[in-house]
Amino acid sequence: MMRPKALLALLLSTLLLATGCGSGSDSSDGGPVRLLVFGAPEELAAYRTLIGAYEKARPGSRVQLIEASDRKDLLARLSTSVAGGAPPDLFLMNYRFYGQFAAKGVIEPLDERIAASQELDPADYYPVAMDAFTWDGKQLCLPQNVSSLAVYYNRTLFTKYGVPEPKAGWTWNDMVQTATMMTRAANGAVIKGTESEGAALRPAVHGLGVEPSIIRLAPFVWSAGGEIVDDPAKPTRLTLEGPAAREALKNLVDLRQAYGVTPTDEEVEAEDDESRFANGRLAMLMTSRRATTNFRTVTGFEWDVAPLPVYGKSVGVLHSDAYCMPTGAKNKAAAWRFLEFAIAEEGQRIIAATGRTVPSHVEVANSPAFLDPTQPPRNAKVFLDAIPTVRALPTVSTWPEIEDVSYGILENAMFRGDRLDDVIRQLDADTRPIFARGEHG
Repeated sequence: MMRPKALLALLLSTLLLATGCGSGSDSSDGGPVRLLVFGAPEELAAYRTLIGAYEKARPGSRVQLIEASDRKDLLARLSTSVAGGAPPDLFLMNYRFYGQFAAKGVIEPLDERIAASQELDPADYYPVAMDAFTWDGKQLCLPQNVSSLAVYYNRTLFTKYGVPEPKAGWTWNDMVQTATMMTRAANGAVIKGTESEGAALRPAVHGLGVEPSIIRLAPFVWSAGGEIVDDPAKPTRLTLEGPAAREALKNLVDLRQAYGVTPTDEEVEAEDDESRFANGRLAMLMTSRRATTNFRTVTGFEWDVAPLPVYGKSVGVLHSDAYCMPTGAKNKAAAWRFLEFAIAEEGQRIIAATGRTVPSHVEVANSPAFLDPTQPPRNAKVFLDAIPTVRALPTVSTWPEIEDVSYGILENAMFRGDRLDDVIRQLDADTRPIFARGEHG
């Protein structure tokens, strides 16, 4: 007897074939599925591995990887191609940035295809990631990962200097103390504060790398009991003037201004934090799972990950990317077949093995494909332990502008030491009009 899910899938499949689900645009034009992504070379190699596996499993199928240089390039390419009527068949995008396209109605809802699929069951995926790509009650995109921030650390350096490794439950003050002990001169001496910036004694190793951004600040505001916006569902302004948010912001700025444990602006311009960590000149780095593919190429030292420090309760910030299909795609049927493969269990195991993702598929996330003890990080379970605590940032169409504007202000605060009251006032004044132009799902 046919199971209800299989029967429903069969009926919907028949309906989709009969209706064309988008008329002629659902039929393949014979060309390859064009997938637009961006990432570091190691990340792009992971997607090539996935595409290779798909083409081998589905003889005759072809997928062309379109590589954007960075996030801004991807957004620009997508906007231009959509406006010109020739978008890619699929694109991979973080939930923080897809709202501007969702609000314009240029992303194809996937609910009918999901319901008709014999490969996908929404119950198999982490709800926090699925919900992040729901707009106006419709599932617009399907998430490949459900990452959070973690603290990557150089175990070899910690052993060298006899400093205890970070562990679950550590506090913000613990992290500051650890970063201070790991900020060292070339002769191994501990460098405390910023007094030595103009002297011969300069850090050869900095204790911590963290970018001054809303997405790095948010989990600590939440952990301290505060909020970053007035209404997470329909925000109209930032609320960093609250006592918890203000404390978290001050402490972020103090990493540079009071303790000198993070690199200076000039040092970051010369060598970004991820490169500095990979080159052994940064003891700890706060970033997401995507850095793993790069760090697995490191051979000069051993590294691992630790959970974020806490103020009060443990709270993480969601990092999730999803495959989205433009409404104007010319190759929808073929695009869906690849998307279905990439998101289903087999595809998620393949991409997880490259180190790129914390799989959104619950079973794969808890399998050796992700928790492989022979591959760093040894403590990969840190990412899974964080999932019940992660919160998504607001999904508003103008959020990319809000992040860009606030980044410049926060950057000046951290590196230039702008007055905290002025920083909070400027953040509110400069982002409030952007919120006002935003649309919500």
